[in-house]
Amino acid sequence: MAIITVNNTTTTVNKTNTMTTNNTSNNNSNNNTSNNNTSNNTSTTNNVPYNDGVSPTKKFLKIDMHTHILPKHLPDLKKKYGYGEWIKLEHHESGKAKMLIDEKNFRVIQCNCWSSDERIQECDAAGVDVQVLSTVPVLFCYSAKPQHTLELARYLNDHIAQVCAKNPKRFIGFATLPMQSPDLAVQELKRCINELGLFGVQIGSHVNDWNLDAPDLNPFWKACEELNAAVFVHPWGMQTNGRMEKYWYPWLIGMPCETTVAMCSIIFGGVLERHPNLKVSFAHGGGSFPGTLGRIVHGFKVRPDLCAIKIKKNPLEYLKRIYVDSLVHDKDTLQFIIKKFGIDQVMLGSDYPFPLGEHHPGQMIEQSEWLSDEDKEKLLSGNVLKFLGIDKKEFYGI
Repeated sequence: MAIITVNNTTTTVNKTNTMTTNNTSNNNSNNNTSNNNTSNNTSTTNNVPYNDGVSPTKKFLKIDMHTHILPKHLPDLKKKYGYGEWIKLEHHESGKAKMLIDEKNFRVIQCNCWSSDERIQECDAAGVDVQVLSTVPVLFCYSAKPQHTLELARYLNDHIAQVCAKNPKRFIGFATLPMQSPDLAVQELKRCINELGLFGVQIGSHVNDWNLDAPDLNPFWKACEELNAAVFVHPWGMQTNGRMEKYWYPWLIGMPCETTVAMCSIIFGGVLERHPNLKVSFAHGGGSFPGTLGRIVHGFKVRPDLCAIKIKKNPLEYLKRIYVDSLVHDKDTLQFIIKKFGIDQVMLGSDYPFPLGEHHPGQMIEQSEWLSDEDKEKLLSGNVLKFLGIDKKEFYGI
């Protein structure tokens, strides 16, 4: 149990201490700011409310594992530090704001991206009981100076903690960290878990030139395991130029590829093997990884010399350690990832409030006749509660 006070708001959060052992334009929310080609990535308003007016039939507790939030106002770090592709918010009309990079319009967002009241209204309309809140990945800022990224991360983490403290039965918080400095990342992770009462961390699919098995990141993985902090890996930093400039390729195929590399890195690089109690999940149903799994396993068997994997077990054996969200937009694909990862490893995720997300969270699960009610309950809330180490009783009375 942690007593959390953020901006004079106090709440009590109960978190189980049991470890999970060996079971575990139209942009989306995940964006690469590493190059300046933002002209093709602008849009008018691309937040999409839950539900689109369709009233769901309430039967199961719904916890949305994959949602994004940012504060209504951001510090002008470009002005303060004089460099970098920091995001600036310009509230140009009521209920809307432009996300600017170097004074160029990157995206227009609506108030559901920052207003907890608006989020709760849209959650109620869609039958979503609880959201897990993570920052918008464009705010990772891994390419900036570590201390400067830490300043932004603390600002974002304090905001998420405040939102959760105000509505502890509706929101669960994930941190963001200056991953380019593992020591600072561990320092901020400890503050977020022990002082702010957040339950985990969202990280990018890579950290600049590091894949997630980079030796520099070992202290981070060790700290996550020791703190029982859940890790949510979100794709970012996709190639956006050259052959990838057309057809919205970075978001349609670049992101799934990023997730595949990230997932292979933590398996092949021995991260899961070295940290048997680590809890890690991946966005968008694991990206392209499930579809390439057969090829990956075959390569592991026939060319171990070229794969040079730092594990002895078959990669398939690690799937029971990995969680993925359900955001695949297709019933056959949902059935496929459940078959590959297991019914206990898939969690409801919508990518709210962005257009590539699921606009009717959980509807595809609820309408899948091949799923039993027990399985639907796992997918809609049971698995994420297990992943986060939270008792369902925390949300009685919603």
